[in-house]
Amino acid sequence: MLTDLGLDALWEYRSAYEAPPDFDEFWTSTLAEARAHDIGVRCTPVDTPLRTLDVFDVTFAGFGGHPQRAWLRLPRGSEEPLPAIVQFHGYGGSRGSALQELTWASAGYAHLQVDVRGQGGVTPDPVGSGPAYPGHLTRGIESRETYVYRRIFTDAARAVDAARALPGVDPARVAVLGNSQGGGIALAVAGLVPDVAALHAQAPFLCDFRRASLIGGERPYVELSRYLADHRDAVSRVFEVLSYFDGVGFAARATAPAWFSAGLMDGIVPPSTVFGAYRVYKGQKQLAVWEYNGHDAGGADDVQAVLEGFQPIMRPQGS
Repeated sequence: MLTDLGLDALWEYRSAYEAPPDFDEFWTSTLAEARAHDIGVRCTPVDTPLRTLDVFDVTFAGFGGHPQRAWLRLPRGSEEPLPAIVQFHGYGGSRGSALQELTWASAGYAHLQVDVRGQGGVTPDPVGSGPAYPGHLTRGIESRETYVYRRIFTDAARAVDAARALPGVDPARVAVLGNSQGGGIALAVAGLVPDVAALHAQAPFLCDFRRASLIGGERPYVELSRYLADHRDAVSRVFEVLSYFDGVGFAARATAPAWFSAGLMDGIVPPSTVFGAYRVYKGQKQLAVWEYNGHDAGGADDVQAVLEGFQPIMRPQGS
């Protein structure tokens, strides 16, 4: 069943979100602080039974210089500088096993799969937070400086820096992608790192927070609405903080060619929040709409379309 507006209304929908006047200044200073730390990329080979790919356990410096972890998968025997994919995972998840997510390296890309700090993987978040509803969405929400996604988005931008520092990677051909939380993080990176080559945001979470908090009936957005039910006097402050982290704000600043997707039966990410970000996206863009799908959106069909769409963008110049 539909979880949001009908399709015609979705195409007409415009988010009420407005970026704060110092949005860009806040993020410029945040990234400058992070980049004061050497990126410090370290790659440790991982022994796997894979015959066509090489896998490395990667560490690099994120927000505050904190060590961040990722898998790097490379096509075995590759010689020329490779295009790279930086991928972010879904809410509460992890980078998973070294033997998962083999598509991008199998297609000829260097594939850096980032482990989001403080969630289900191996990367800790050494920064504490005040009271929060169980989950991640309201951690540190007292201020823009302490909000957890300040650290996560900064880590993600630094992951692009790390990919560009890898031997054998063409730094001009680095794209970002993810599903759900991963799509929201990738969208933020496209707004923060203006020269990424391409973006794929599949059912992106973290967009149009105010609307999502009112109509999103499942986790994670329900974490926000339940936090506000307990902190009735904090509504204005919370949405002021979230205005610095809303995917609609990043979309209005991103210029890389972009592929979005949404399922109209998505109960986790309301489709209108995806349309809100898509409408203001500054670069070349397309949105795949799946009428009878939920949070999986187009699944493998999305991946196939993006593999095909990325090919001309990610070729070496002059080829």
